[in-house]
Amino acid sequence: MKKQYFGTDGIRGTVGADPMTADFAIRLASAVAQVLVPAGGTVLIGKDTRLSGYMFESALEAGFTAAGANVLLLGPLPTPGIATLTQELGADLGVVISASHNAYYDNGIKFFDADGSKLTDDVEIEIEKHLAMPAITLESRSLGKAKRIDDARIRYQQFCAATMPDGVDLDGLTVVFDGSNGAGYKVGPRALADLGAEVITIGCSPNGRNINDRCGSTHPELLCTTVAAVGADVGIALDGDGDRLVMTDESGALIDGDELLYILATSRKENGALEGPVVGTVMSNLGLEHALSDLDIPFERAKVGDRYVLETLRRTGGMLGGETSGHMIVLDRTTTGDGLVCALQVLAILKQSGRKLSELAAGMVKYPQTMLNVKTPARMDPMECPDVVKAVREVEAELADSGRVVLRASGTEPVIRVMVEGRDGGHVRALAERLAGVVADSAGRSAAG
Repeated sequence: MKKQYFGTDGIRGTVGADPMTADFAIRLASAVAQVLVPAGGTVLIGKDTRLSGYMFESALEAGFTAAGANVLLLGPLPTPGIATLTQELGADLGVVISASHNAYYDNGIKFFDADGSKLTDDVEIEIEKHLAMPAITLESRSLGKAKRIDDARIRYQQFCAATMPDGVDLDGLTVVFDGSNGAGYKVGPRALADLGAEVITIGCSPNGRNINDRCGSTHPELLCTTVAAVGADVGIALDGDGDRLVMTDESGALIDGDELLYILATSRKENGALEGPVVGTVMSNLGLEHALSDLDIPFERAKVGDRYVLETLRRTGGMLGGETSGHMIVLDRTTTGDGLVCALQVLAILKQSGRKLSELAAGMVKYPQTMLNVKTPARMDPMECPDVVKAVREVEAELADSGRVVLRASGTEPVIRVMVEGRDGGHVRALAERLAGVVADSAGRSAAG
């Protein structure tokens, strides 16, 4: 069965348009409760700082309690914090209301099981089967209860601090923290300050509409200039729901997910603590693969999406994985992608090594990479188009062993992502534009036919 609602990371869309309506949220909660929550079970609900979070929080609460589940409301909290507290509080399910790095007018809903892991495709398909049926309302004596948890942020902050190596603090470090006006706006600065860092904040004044607005991991320009201007040691930027991380070095140069993964893997290797292969995605820079190979560190690629990175880590026995965009998974510290926890691991390496972030990242040389987004009239598989397949093969032949081509459909919108990577930036750009043109032409013909 093909999924209708679930994408690569839950369900997401524009608020007020199907499926992101209050009515759908009630039906979704009812369906999920029937599949995953036993009678009288417990569900945690957390959210980011979007204005629409209040509406979806109430709708989900209604759907779950009507189906007999007890609900604990956490308020604004990073996505990984909800995964962590789902385990810590012994809940059956964790629910996140967030559209991650999207603008405020979008929202989304995603889930964690009792182990703090994202749902499998099979479970999501089962939920969608139940979505075809009306929401249920049990008789009064079987309804669930709801209450707010006031110390959720403190619990998660304590968890983050506990992931630091014994005896290591952040005393002496000046850190610029960009919370993307999102879920990590409060817990991030407080966690860093409590560990001894001097913290300068930007993007930590949410108003319901400014989440991810020219700030955060997807718009790190202000972070880069601020770090350089104030002479900070490092900069940290999360996305709206706190599961993505990018950093800047002391000069304000951006350090992306591939480079962070290299730094973590190198440190673990030096300490004899690295287990299994490092896992990236099909979009991870070829420079990461080559740099790890030089250190005899095995590397595997998963499909795009941190859930697929996690599945590959578990299958192969690895502990470190991530995406270029900054979804980082450190399995010996947490169960899911966690921007703040990952940042703390990198800061600990800075303190223990006495080196600058630029030095730690210098061993990886990134290949020039161009990615173009081609909007299509509807979702499509580009590799089902003969003209696209032919063009891809021609570009791959030109690149030979010194580059890569990746075409993939977005999991959340009708867009085809065209990525070309190689040694020469100008050549790479030209090849990407050529491929994007073929994809656009094929999509147009497909829509017309």
